[in-house]
Amino acid sequence: MNDIPSPEEILDFTPPTKASLRKTNKLLRTYFKPTFLGSDTLNLDRPALWVGNHTLFAMFDTPLMMEHIYCEHDVFIRGLGDRMHFDAPWAKTLIAGGMVLGSPEHCKALMTAGEHILVFPGGGREVMRRKGEEYKLIWKKRTGFARLAIENGYDIIPFGVVGPDDNYNILVDADDITNSRPWQWLSNKFPVITEKTRGGDAIPPIVRGIGASVLPRPQRFYFGFGKRIRTAQLKKNTSNPDALWAMREKVAAAVEGQISMLKQYREGDHKNWGAVRRFLAPIKA
Repeated sequence: MNDIPSPEEILDFTPPTKASLRKTNKLLRTYFKPTFLGSDTLNLDRPALWVGNHTLFAMFDTPLMMEHIYCEHDVFIRGLGDRMHFDAPWAKTLIAGGMVLGSPEHCKALMTAGEHILVFPGGGREVMRRKGEEYKLIWKKRTGFARLAIENGYDIIPFGVVGPDDNYNILVDADDITNSRPWQWLSNKFPVITEKTRGGDAIPPIVRGIGASVLPRPQRFYFGFGKRIRTAQLKKNTSNPDALWAMREKVAAAVEGQISMLKQYREGDHKNWGAVRRFLAPIKA
């Protein structure tokens, strides 16, 4: 397991240069040709907690969004990451890009330092989507992000992403795998498998992209940013579960509103795609 930087260590961080970030993401920008709606109207003078929908695999869209906010608005966002990332070969790369462990202690340290922070309440489960879950929020009963925002008087900026969930068709998902006889035999024989895969939540789907390959379809990515949601007025309610749930639901509705808006915008913008892109990346009904 890779060493996880402590809450104190994460503050000793220098963002990459804008030029290096644009160079790193050049292929992604060309391939997915992202469009950003609403970011130019945001007041970014005050730090905020950015909350949105995690997409299938989440490999392509998050770097593009963070690059846009950094290069166009001079704000570097620190991302909160699932613990499983710190066990993975790419941990050092993500840490070098500003990712920190998504724990209350690490988040509070960033808030105390006045950093902009990115969080996906759906976590790894939302990344490992099942069939028919495109653009659905899978936040379970989580309210931790709302509590931390309220405790620290942090505004929340809701955002939505459309495009990445259409990069692939899911052929086999975690439900198919965990319901299979071989898996049930293995999990009964070796219970640690269920623990390591979080009951199936951490099992990636088997997918198909262009043709029979795993190359993602060149969908255009659309990012939409909603109005800030203030939390400072609720500071006395941090121990009130009803208040936390109400904030969680308010943010979820705002994210879903951005997703719905982006889908409609994409329908009108589809004619502006090149012929090759339209052929290789059809929009699902």
